[in-house]
Amino acid sequence: MLKVRVPATTANIGSGFDCLGLALNLYNTLKVEVSERTAIRVFGEGERELSPSTDNLVYQSMLRTYQELNITPPPLQLKMTNEIPLARGLGSSAAAIVAGIVAANHLTGQNIPRERLLDLAIEVEGHPDNVTPALLGGLVISAPKGDRSGYHCLKLTPPPELEAVVCIPDFHVATEDARRALPGQVPYADAVFNIGRVSLLLGAMVSKRWDLLSTAMEDKLHQPYRKHLVPGLDQVFSQAMEAGALGVALSGSGPTIAALVNQNAAAVGKAMEGAFKKAKIKSRSIVLGLNGRGAEILEK
Repeated sequence: MLKVRVPATTANIGSGFDCLGLALNLYNTLKVEVSERTAIRVFGEGERELSPSTDNLVYQSMLRTYQELNITPPPLQLKMTNEIPLARGLGSSAAAIVAGIVAANHLTGQNIPRERLLDLAIEVEGHPDNVTPALLGGLVISAPKGDRSGYHCLKLTPPPELEAVVCIPDFHVATEDARRALPGQVPYADAVFNIGRVSLLLGAMVSKRWDLLSTAMEDKLHQPYRKHLVPGLDQVFSQAMEAGALGVALSGSGPTIAALVNQNAAAVGKAMEGAFKKAKIKSRSIVLGLNGRGAEILEK
């Protein structure tokens, strides 16, 4: 029996569009054992939506890893217990991909270096901002290499003083829809705006200047164009800040909204729920620690 646990993630953190991701203490757990026949079971989040067949993303990610090693996979029994909600901007697909790749790598003797595991995860997902913190933990900066043959991934230790309050509304936003909402070009001034903000964000994290986070998490590259996909977005942002959040942003492509706090976490969550309620949307908030460990083998 092999047991793998993978954290949820929040991507972008406002200004770090497509290059920043942060791991959170909310988990999907995968149990795998070699068996006489392949069987897949899903429990928790997505148990009625996710496929129990071999087209399941976890299983497909395992197959891709076996293919990388030129090994024929044995029949496998997979049991998935999911806490990460689907299509909410908390990295559910990234967690599935990382769980499959890590499990297959361990079952085959851990022959794939960590850098190549990252490449495989990014290849399957299509972009790095969620899979890199899901695998590595912490706050991860991802940037394409100059020859476009992969990514540089730099992990920063998450500040223990901070927590994330995520407010999860009761509807889905497909990543494809959120991508289609983005323009093909943006004004030069908006690009400069975000460069300054993401630089400030990383500096604030390293120097623990929490007073700078509200400015550092501002964005002009993606959130303004996705606002129509999340009714009440501006009000949720403003209510979170009034309740004591240090900074607030759309989590990935949404619709979840993530606030960083060092106090008043429960009040911030209730404020965000209240703002969604005024927009006639049900939601729930969760206070989560920042995860520094990434994907872990719990049993082997």
